[in-house]
Amino acid sequence: MRLIKLFIDEDSMDQRFVSALRARGVDVVTVNDLKRTGFSDQDQLQLAAQQQRSLYTFNVGDFCRLHSLYLQEDRSHSGIIISSQEYSVGEQMRRVLRLMDSHPAAAMINQLVFLSQYGEDTESPWQG
Repeated sequence: MRLIKLFIDEDSMDQRFVSALRARGVDVVTVNDLKRTGFSDQDQLQLAAQQQRSLYTFNVGDFCRLHSLYLQEDRSHSGIIISSQEYSVGEQMRRVLRLMDSHPAAAMINQLVFLSQYGEDTESPWQG
């Protein structure tokens, strides 16, 4: 089972969060790592897909729209994970790790996932 690899966009690249992910062995890159700050959301999603990485963002509107566009155009991406800016770094970590523990990278293809579905009191919305 191949683990989900993450691509953290500009909106959500808190260095504490990225460092915590890396400390737990998560394969993660940021737009800063790749010198991609200032590129369009579509360019970021395309690069994430080329690298087989799920894109992690706080940007609900733009990435929901891009997800729909990709599906309409029969294009593929490696998953979009949308988090709330209101979550602490620790809460983001818990939710991301819950998601990663329950789904391989292949299950993320063309999926739009909201981290709100991965709280302690919620059941996974996925059916296997």
